[in-house]
Amino acid sequence: MKIAHRQIGPDHPPLVIAEIGINHGGDLDVARDMVRRAAASGCECVKHQTHIVEDEMTEEAKEIFPPNADVSIWEVMERCALTPEDEATLKAYTESLGMIYISTPFSRAAADMLDALDVPAFKIGSGEADNLPLIRHIAAKGRPVIMSTGMQTIDSLRASVAILEQAGVDYALLECTNLYPSPPEIVSLRGVSDLRSAFPNAVVGFSDHSIGPEMALASVALGACILERHYTDTRYRAGPDIACSMDPAELRLMVDRSREIWIAANNDKSRTGPEEDVYRFARASVVADADLPAGHTLSEADIWARRPGSGEIPGFDFDTVLGKRLTRALRRNEQLKWSDLSD
Repeated sequence: MKIAHRQIGPDHPPLVIAEIGINHGGDLDVARDMVRRAAASGCECVKHQTHIVEDEMTEEAKEIFPPNADVSIWEVMERCALTPEDEATLKAYTESLGMIYISTPFSRAAADMLDALDVPAFKIGSGEADNLPLIRHIAAKGRPVIMSTGMQTIDSLRASVAILEQAGVDYALLECTNLYPSPPEIVSLRGVSDLRSAFPNAVVGFSDHSIGPEMALASVALGACILERHYTDTRYRAGPDIACSMDPAELRLMVDRSREIWIAANNDKSRTGPEEDVYRFARASVVADADLPAGHTLSEADIWARRPGSGEIPGFDFDTVLGKRLTRALRRNEQLKWSDLSD
């Protein structure tokens, strides 16, 4: 798939998405500074959350308290939502730094607003991964979609994926665990492989809520093409997602190390050019294991394989030498040559 100028897939380094989300607390200046620091860390893409609370929730939400907050989900989003004008400003600033700006719409109104802002792609969060009418509304915009799959099974995802495929949009599915933070005993790295197997048309990635970069980086070796993590300018900031957020230094590490792992994961099993000098001394050569007379028929007790590998007969040809007659006398530890042997 392609988002803005960026090709995404197995043939390209993983796209690292820094999710600012609501970590700015509704402050545009804080959000801009987070973007600036993400750009300085080498990140290519930041993701926001677009909340138009009245279209997103009913009044019942005022009585629902998330596990990682001490106020209702309504109040959390009301406090943290940027105005449409501020979001437009943030998108323009992000793009002025050469980065890709995407966002998660949590309602029809939010999707329509982002479409009017001409975002290059939509993100669908795990909580909306089975919200079929919203997915259908977003897919109808015709833009690429990245969908997190936390709290879902392969079977429960099929209807949502069918909508994306029927709309003809490029899409990615991200393995995800929705506990903030997620302990390793409930994180599923195998989910990356399961998604790749179940949905061969999808680009597959990993949306990480664990502490530290290890899980996300490990997912690259399993084929994850997108890495998404919550991101903040500092972990000393208050907010419901700060506990599982990376700071700019960890973001830089994720960008650099994920590319290194992607390169290594795609290298064939072979002896490389730089290894040749090592191979010449590390390899063993067949040698006489005792002083041997000319005309002697070689048995396994007469020869051995020892370093260096500068001899004419390598250790992997040991069995080929057995039963041959010597055309000349050899001293112990003298390297054998093919010309020393006859049938």
